[in-house]
Amino acid sequence: MSMVKRNATPLIFLLIALVVPLVTDNQYYLYILTLAFIWSIAIYGMNLISGYTGQLTLAHAGFFAIGAYSLGLLTVDVNVPYWLAFLLACVITTVAGLLIGLIALRTKTHYFAIYTLCVGYIIYLIIYQWDELTGGVRGLIGIEPPGAIGPITFESAESNYYLVLAFLVLTIVFMKFITESLVGRTFVAIRNSEELAQTIGINTMKQKLLSFVISTFFAGMAGALYASFVRFIGPEISYTMTMFDMLTYLIVGGIGTMYGPLVGTFLIVTLTQSLQFMEEYRMLIFGPVLVLLVIFYPRGIVGGIQMWKAKRQYKKQQKMAKQASNSSTYGGGD
Repeated sequence: MSMVKRNATPLIFLLIALVVPLVTDNQYYLYILTLAFIWSIAIYGMNLISGYTGQLTLAHAGFFAIGAYSLGLLTVDVNVPYWLAFLLACVITTVAGLLIGLIALRTKTHYFAIYTLCVGYIIYLIIYQWDELTGGVRGLIGIEPPGAIGPITFESAESNYYLVLAFLVLTIVFMKFITESLVGRTFVAIRNSEELAQTIGINTMKQKLLSFVISTFFAGMAGALYASFVRFIGPEISYTMTMFDMLTYLIVGGIGTMYGPLVGTFLIVTLTQSLQFMEEYRMLIFGPVLVLLVIFYPRGIVGGIQMWKAKRQYKKQQKMAKQASNSSTYGGGD
């Protein structure tokens, strides 16, 4: 019963997500929601290494772009079947993450953040300058949509919506499993104190590398889904501003929380799209709102809710303990 109660809110949101295409035929709404789901997958990967393991990475936009361009090049230039190209895109991104992580994770704290920021910018420059391979500033056009799975095709907005939603659910289930496992507790131990983790026998380099590689896998997977959904990609998806957008999604939602990536991404993506009619003036509204969120919810929206619940539970326990103490005192007097 307690497990059902604990998972009631996510199940309600999943039910709402499942029925959205059934109650609206607005293609634009489905487009925005699908984009929010795709970015959420990438932010979940970023949250694992930055939120749970405590290693702030600023290269995830680059890994997102590697996944997107890998799928685009494999399907457009090499004519690889979609699902094989999708798998290879995830593998290519993961291998790139492994090679970069072996070097990057030898640095610590802000040096790691600076190093990964440089790596992300180098990836952007390669995509922008290597015109013969990536198309340079022109980008890639005509990327294949997801291939059919038996009789199921993914040519409509509704089918793409459900496909990306399925990948998002699998991502959340995997993240919940790994963060609640011994491996996840090891990640948290490294975040809390890497020196202490080493003294109790944890191979911190190995565990940080594992977390980093898993996070890049999800960034690559999100990038591949993005490429096949939008069907056009350019170097801007790997630019530094995109990286800081992703970091904003994570901080606003709640870094180091299970549902922070989803809440932050959904909130900011939908809010920015709702203010598109204001063009450049939309930042006059979005900026102050973001500042207020950071001031009053420094642990993000989900983190703030968790703190509020913890304080409420603590006060309730204190009240019950006080009542029990008073009861025993009066009972002893009798």
